[in-house]
Amino acid sequence: MIKRLIVVAFAALFALPAAANIEIEEVTSPGGISAWLVEDASIPFVALEFWFVGGAALDAPDTRGATYMMMGLLEEGAGDLNAQDYAAAVEGLAASFSFESYRDAVVVSARMLTQNRGAAADLLRAAVSAPRFDQDAIERVRAQVLAIIQSDARDPQEIAASTFNALAYGDHPYGFAQEGSAETVAALTRDHIVAAHGAALTRDRVVVGAAGDISAEELGMLIDHILGDLPAAAPPRPGLAEFALEGGVTVVDFPSPQSVAFFGHAGIERDDPDFFAAFVLNQILGGGGFRSRLMTEVREERGLTYGIGSFLSLADLSPGLLGQFSSSNDLVGQAIEVVKEQWADLATNGVSQEELDTAIRYMTGEYPLRFDGNGTIAGILAAMQSDDIPVDYVTNRNAYVEAVTLADVRRVAGRLLDPEGLHFVVVGQPEGLSPGN
Repeated sequence: MIKRLIVVAFAALFALPAAANIEIEEVTSPGGISAWLVEDASIPFVALEFWFVGGAALDAPDTRGATYMMMGLLEEGAGDLNAQDYAAAVEGLAASFSFESYRDAVVVSARMLTQNRGAAADLLRAAVSAPRFDQDAIERVRAQVLAIIQSDARDPQEIAASTFNALAYGDHPYGFAQEGSAETVAALTRDHIVAAHGAALTRDRVVVGAAGDISAEELGMLIDHILGDLPAAAPPRPGLAEFALEGGVTVVDFPSPQSVAFFGHAGIERDDPDFFAAFVLNQILGGGGFRSRLMTEVREERGLTYGIGSFLSLADLSPGLLGQFSSSNDLVGQAIEVVKEQWADLATNGVSQEELDTAIRYMTGEYPLRFDGNGTIAGILAAMQSDDIPVDYVTNRNAYVEAVTLADVRRVAGRLLDPEGLHFVVVGQPEGLSPGN
């Protein structure tokens, strides 16, 4: 079954506490594949994460959804085993595999016991290198994807986000849902699925994170065994996605007593020197839950919504500063005005020392609570490599946050926050708002 996932790589990268007492070993397999390892023999178990850069954005316009559907088919039989026999074999080894599609990457996750590692690796190798793509499985997964597309068409949050992306990115792959459309998914053939497999899973675009009971030498050999039959090189990725939206409001009529608003503008690159200042700024603006400006002003002071937040989207080809809230149709217009006012106030006046101190204290103290085992570590290690984050980030992360000054945040607020460029997509029947407002 295909799992519905929102891209959380950004959150994962910053979920690893700088105080965590772990040692990361950089490994290169005999075949040249890069991996990071945290070895821990205390439990006879290993977690592996294979991140292949490219993802659903590699789909051609007439085959949108092929990568998403292909990843859902990897667990539907491989080699000599059909879907039922393959699932039984994995379960019999007490192993766990997942195959996920994202806009910028596809991810293969594996959890296996040390005593069954060889047999489990054989099954995983078959899934990634020799998937069957049987026609009955294709039709079963196609039906699942079409059901997801139909469900999204009735979900105001999905409508708001997809409309925003379509307006912001136009014909670029970012402007389309990774699941594809009903028309493109219905037209996908087995040849399209095979082609998507060959494009998305290649040895030149994979990084590996591993944590648990395995040595560096064993890991290198295991990686080459699992991935050795994959194609050596991938096709080119699409170019950068220009954020084309200007400030304003787009209304999508939807019969509901409440409206959903998705809003934002262009963001900041992960490798920008001002990134950590922007990271702290967003915590104060809308990333800090009940501590944030938006939650305080929109919910607590005025009662215009039950919840509101903002986040830095680190999409590879077009970063953004985005947010979302829901409000009753008669209040959504007021809520939009308060968001714009707070955006403008921060851009002009910056933040207070108290706000900065509170944000840094929370950001440096909260992360150890979210560090929860080998699976988490493996995912973080792979995500760090995919974003070219240095291995010593684990040690230095809190120092980077603590180094952000009041002047830094005020400077970046003036640079990043664009109240006139904020665009809101509102799905519902908001009072006093119409397209173009």
